[in-house]
Amino acid sequence: MPRSNRPRRGGHAANREVEDSELQRALYGTLRTESRRGVLWNVQPVSGSSAVKSYVCPGCGLEVPPGQQHTVAWRADGIMGEAADVSARRHWHNHCWKVS
Repeated sequence: MPRSNRPRRGGHAANREVEDSELQRALYGTLRTESRRGVLWNVQPVSGSSAVKSYVCPGCGLEVPPGQQHTVAWRADGIMGEAADVSARRHWHNHCWKVS
C-alpha cells in the first residue's frame, strides 16, 4: 500500500508544545524572572490590547486602566507553592515596577 503524504491529525506532540508556547508568548508577552530586594519574581509584560480589566497598582495605589500596557509580577520563590504565588500576582504600572 502506498504511503500517504497528508499530515495526520494532531501532528507531533513536540510541535504542538512549540506552537502553544509561541501563541502564549504572542498573547501574553515573555515571562522572565527578576530579583528584587533578595526576592525572586516572575515578571510578565501585558500589552495594551491584552489588558481588558482595571487593576490597582500596588506601587502607587492608582488605577491601571483597561488598554494600558503594564507589568504583572508574582513571587517565584514562595513557600506556599506555585498556585498560591500565581493567585497573589499583582498588576503594576511599568514605571512603578521599574522604580520599586
